[in-house]
Amino acid sequence: MQAVQDLARHNGEIAKQDRIDIRERIAACVADPATFVADPFVGKLAEALLEEEREPTSRTPVTYRTWGPEGIEAACHEQMREACKLPGAVAAALMPDAHVGYGLPIGGVLALENAVCPYAVGVDIACRMKLTVYDIAPENFTRQADLFRRALQGGTVFGVGKERKQRVDHAVMDQDWTVSRITREKKDVAWGQLGTSGSGNHFVEWGVLTLEQPELGLEARPYIALLSHSGSRGTGAAVCSTYSEMARAQLPKKFGDVGRLAWLGMDTEAGQEYFAAMNLMGDYAAANHDVIHKLVARIVGEKPIAGVENHHNFCWLEEHGGKQVYVHRKGATPAGKGVLGVIPGSMGSPAFVVRGLGNPDSLDSASHGAGRLMSRTEAKRHFNLNKVRRELAHIGIEVLAAGSDEVPGVYKNIHQVMASQRDLVEPVARFDPKMVLMCGDGSRAED
Repeated sequence: MQAVQDLARHNGEIAKQDRIDIRERIAACVADPATFVADPFVGKLAEALLEEEREPTSRTPVTYRTWGPEGIEAACHEQMREACKLPGAVAAALMPDAHVGYGLPIGGVLALENAVCPYAVGVDIACRMKLTVYDIAPENFTRQADLFRRALQGGTVFGVGKERKQRVDHAVMDQDWTVSRITREKKDVAWGQLGTSGSGNHFVEWGVLTLEQPELGLEARPYIALLSHSGSRGTGAAVCSTYSEMARAQLPKKFGDVGRLAWLGMDTEAGQEYFAAMNLMGDYAAANHDVIHKLVARIVGEKPIAGVENHHNFCWLEEHGGKQVYVHRKGATPAGKGVLGVIPGSMGSPAFVVRGLGNPDSLDSASHGAGRLMSRTEAKRHFNLNKVRRELAHIGIEVLAAGSDEVPGVYKNIHQVMASQRDLVEPVARFDPKMVLMCGDGSRAED
């Protein structure tokens, strides 16, 4: 230990002069460092020992199971292995849509004991799926395409930093936004962005929901449904950034290389603040979808008859293996036994309403989508959006706006992804996109 070496150099001459047995003093300090903090000879050693006692100790990395391993890159596994080395890690899993992210890979599931990791939740806190079903026959949708097109365009706003021209009221804005400094300071921004969708892989789209058997309180037949994907916008990103920086600043020196995997103890003020702010962002993201779906419904003049929704960038306090642990699902869908969720494919492939099977090996989790095959930069080099739009139009899918980095070719095959997680979820309905709206202004992705 460096402290012992420094102590020997510093105290060598003093020990000779005062004729104390420094070896006995060091031994006593190691046995009970708290009583030697003020000692002129071994005080620094005592402080170093006490600091080490306060630090979490390293442990054997937890193992994790992977679903669909043939489609997951080596760098993704490297990120997962690093996450499994965290001192508070007790369990982990990797979903079939996994790809490289910041800190924890997207599609990664990580359970920590008494700790939260902001980047294991992600920048877009509480990114979420919401499906609303309407009693509209598919043929009526085709006849009234202009109305449904206007509803999408009037129901939300896309783009980094974009706000609605006219703010909307929602009960979420009456909640306690003083749970952290950053939520208090960003409340006005959040209100301006309430009912907006951001950029990246976020979307709102109309499609045909097909039920082969009675489900969701509905009879078995096709319905028109609205599906949306977005999260907590700029305020959620600010919460992640703020508390991740705090976590990195508070890291014990021996864990200085964990980078974005820095964690906050739940026995600290910062950990409690982050968890409260994250939960507020969960409520805000749900409100965001609620506003969008209500505005769209108002324009088309229809009332919903059923719906399903779920988070997939979040941290839940759950019991696994007889322990209360903080389960981080970054790009992973909650799939506890009987729990409903939505797993999308791409603008050119179906989404599925699923029911969780409660597999303990996955920490009751499933994929959150198909998963990317290539980076956004690479996608823009490979694909021409106008060409893809024409191809999709031939199979009955209209793309109102999007980027070439979100075309179907950048995603894994959703059918293969679903097949690889048969032990995690069972599909109960299929949603086929018919009219898609995404961010088309070229702004940088927030996801």
